[in-house]
Amino acid sequence: MAEPLFDEQVPLYELRDAHVRYRTPAGEVSAVAGVSFDVAARGVTVLAGPSGSGKSTLLRVLGLIDRHTSGSVAWQGRDIGRLTHRARRAVRRDRIAVVFQAPPDNLIGHLTVAGNLTAAAQSAGRPAADPAILDWLGIPGTGTWRVSALSGGQQQRLAFGCALARSPAVILADEPTSQLDAASAALVLDVIRRLADRGVAVVAASHDPELVAIGDHVVRLREGHIEEVAA
Repeated sequence: MAEPLFDEQVPLYELRDAHVRYRTPAGEVSAVAGVSFDVAARGVTVLAGPSGSGKSTLLRVLGLIDRHTSGSVAWQGRDIGRLTHRARRAVRRDRIAVVFQAPPDNLIGHLTVAGNLTAAAQSAGRPAADPAILDWLGIPGTGTWRVSALSGGQQQRLAFGCALARSPAVILADEPTSQLDAASAALVLDVIRRLADRGVAVVAASHDPELVAIGDHVVRLREGHIEEVAA
């Protein structure tokens, strides 16, 4: 079980009437319109909905990459809108790991599999990753391989291993199975479920019904609004 890096009695995130608006040449666009929900400190939370529903935008707000326009978003009880640039950067570095939908985008192509794990750990100031993590990920014996030698599904499992090597409080994953075949996606889903069982919170934006099915909490979105929050 991972050592807690936070107060587990307090939600990781608390969103209250949060809006995200963007200015475009055609005028202002509302990507997220007044959403309110909590993200628990444990388990798998899925932001579900079709393209354009606002789920990826919300994930970027939760990752402290984009800022919400109005309303409030709190991290462990702290209003992230009031955090300094340095404090936001520290939270991203020490508490948050991100997995993108395209497997190669998560990895450093010129490094070996083991090198990627080491680089991920060191980027967060953590000790080198345990080599046994490759067995846990279902890719034993690949430590000396270049990542290009892995299949897309293996790369995505390694991406979650790299996220785990950072010892985060939460892993944010944007459509992590969308570019995988069904068999590879199932293996990635198993890794996500086992990460949550280790005590790492996972928040995934996805329209994949198989990923939605393993969620402990599901926030269903449409056109920037919440349709349903299910535990």
